[in-house]
Amino acid sequence: MSDQLTLAAETRDRVGKGASRALRRAGRVPAVIYGQNKEPTSIHLEEKALVKALGTGHFMNTVVMINGERTLPKDVHFHAVTDRPVHVDFLRISAHTTVTVAVPVVFVDEEEAPGLKKGGVLNVVRHELELVCDAAEIPSEVTISLKGLDVGDSLHISAVTLPNGTQSAIDDRDFTIATVVAPSALKSAEGDTSTEAAEDAAGE
Repeated sequence: MSDQLTLAAETRDRVGKGASRALRRAGRVPAVIYGQNKEPTSIHLEEKALVKALGTGHFMNTVVMINGERTLPKDVHFHAVTDRPVHVDFLRISAHTTVTVAVPVVFVDEEEAPGLKKGGVLNVVRHELELVCDAAEIPSEVTISLKGLDVGDSLHISAVTLPNGTQSAIDDRDFTIATVVAPSALKSAEGDTSTEAAEDAAGE
């Protein structure tokens, strides 16, 4: 399960572009807390603390306590040039709210995948899975085994054992998470052979 984070925040008395720019110059990041049929609360966070939290790699699927309020990060806006965080949206949640979160995928058992042993390449279609779960039981990652996968095989959500208490947010199709594709050198060789065969046939 993802660890809970705590961020200190101060309430914003002024909103708008000018006020936000002033906060950023002072090393603060504007943010808003919304949800639970309450009025949105405008706040600002210390940029250094926020960047450290973002650096954990699972900020977006971690419960964040802000001034005693339980929240879940919903969106982080970054500066197009500097890549610094410029605004954050937090959703208020209760201890056992059902939430939809993006959970990172971790692949294991690569040494037991025949396709990879042959030189095949793992083509990851989804690096994260959208899961529905209890806010108190958000998994930090989903571990997926590659055991038995050969070149040309695809790994679908139906073959994945999800963490207890979670289910896929996408339930109307058996979507692909990853495939094992032939290495480009092998593809080129196959392509050359096909071309030569076609030319021989044309010559005949």
